Amino acid sequence: MFHQLRSFVPWIAMWCLLAAAGGLLISRAQLLHLREVFETDMRIVHRLLSQRVVQHDAVLDTLALLQPGDHGAPAEQRLPALYPQILSVQRLDPGGLWDDDKLRAAQVQSRSAKRAVLADVDFARGRYRLVLAAEPASFAMLMDLRAVVPWTEWPMAPQASPVWVTLDHDGQSFVLQAGQAATGAWQFDFHKHLAAQSQPFDVVGVRWVGVAELPWLWMLAWAFAVAAFLAALYALQRQRDQRRRAEELLRLGQVGRLNAMGELAAGMAHELNQPLTAILANTQAASRLLDEDPPELGSAREAMAHAAQQARRAADVIGRLRRTVQGPDADPEAGRHKVVLQEAARNALYLLEPQARHCAVEPLVQDQGAPVTVLAEPVALEQIVHNLLMNALQALQRVPESQRQLRISIGTEGSQGVLTVTDTGSGFAPGEIERIFEPFFSTREGGLGLGLSLCESLAGGMGGGISASHHLPRGAQLRLALPLASA
Repeated sequence: MFHQLRSFVPWIAMWCLLAAAGGLLISRAQLLHLREVFETDMRIVHRLLSQRVVQHDAVLDTLALLQPGDHGAPAEQRLPALYPQILSVQRLDPGGLWDDDKLRAAQVQSRSAKRAVLADVDFARGRYRLVLAAEPASFAMLMDLRAVVPWTEWPMAPQASPVWVTLDHDGQSFVLQAGQAATGAWQFDFHKHLAAQSQPFDVVGVRWVGVAELPWLWMLAWAFAVAAFLAALYALQRQRDQRRRAEELLRLGQVGRLNAMGELAAGMAHELNQPLTAILANTQAASRLLDEDPPELGSAREAMAHAAQQARRAADVIGRLRRTVQGPDADPEAGRHKVVLQEAARNALYLLEPQARHCAVEPLVQDQGAPVTVLAEPVALEQIVHNLLMNALQALQRVPESQRQLRISIGTEGSQGVLTVTDTGSGFAPGEIERIFEPFFSTREGGLGLGLSLCESLAGGMGGGISASHHLPRGAQLRLALPLASA
């Protein structure tokens, strides 16, 4: 079970990485959108307020151009009815003097600047005064800040919008829109002066974005989509691995069956050659004896000659079979190449991964670090390692899962590379270890008993050998030794 969970770790890590990367991109897009909306709204606010304060300058300039009337109410007294933000208008006739020090100072400043100027600002009450020094009369207007705002054209809902909007001047701040509390992971800021020199107020906007405003549904949908994609990719890869593994097992199985047939044929040739030789000798002796008998000697000789001929023919057939299996007169070095024992072990473990997972066994590979390169026939070496590991897994199935261990050790001893397979399975019964390499002897019920015999023949054909021993306190150890390529 633990081995199965470990196989999912890379996929889970990939899912976490892709889901996090996609979530960050989605969150970034949302934050960029919120910032764009915020800046657009604040630009509209700045434009609306700038239009209003510029309008105030225009009103004062218009008053300066108007001559005082001889009849009726002065024109400036009708302004509060036309402009709600103008609370009152004061006029200073020629030769007069303002009764307020701030108005007098503003009068001097305005005359010098030749434009309207601020007399005083009281943001606590939401008021400020403008003064324009003109000829023949000067004017002072008292403004209501709250009424200055064109709420009908305001781009945001003042009571519901999270944006905090204020007008700032000389350390004073007047809140136009309360917005939300200053809490959140991200903050957007806007700061810009109004377009009128006479009313040098700063429009300040702040927008806090909390984690709850992120598009969690979209991020969750992305995470599910990535999970579905990786699950499909995992299933496809597993199907491809299983197909490749099945093809490799089929190839090894075919090679194993051919080798087993060759081993069987070689054994049969060895067993039958002696009786056939005896038949040949007996028939030849009978033929010589029959030559001394009285009548029908020719027929007896002819029959014996036919028997001898058939016996020779049988011997020739068996000889050809043995030569086909053993490859007489072939170079023993033919087909042998440099093979890294670690690679052969990894290939065999890859093919047997489903069986190991089924047995709840996680093989442990131990080596000296450096590659161990031997001279061997690659397919034969794969067949040997495959058989050794398969036998170990079958032996481990006979013991409880908690006691199952499989270790592959790779190293060098003198001029040989050594691969040792050690398991904590059922081991060998008394007397079995001396016979395990005999053909047709098996310690497993239903086994043919050709696997280890074939492995011994293949190892011997490559100039190496296989040995078996007990592993204490329980289990078996099989040691494969092959000549090093550098020897």
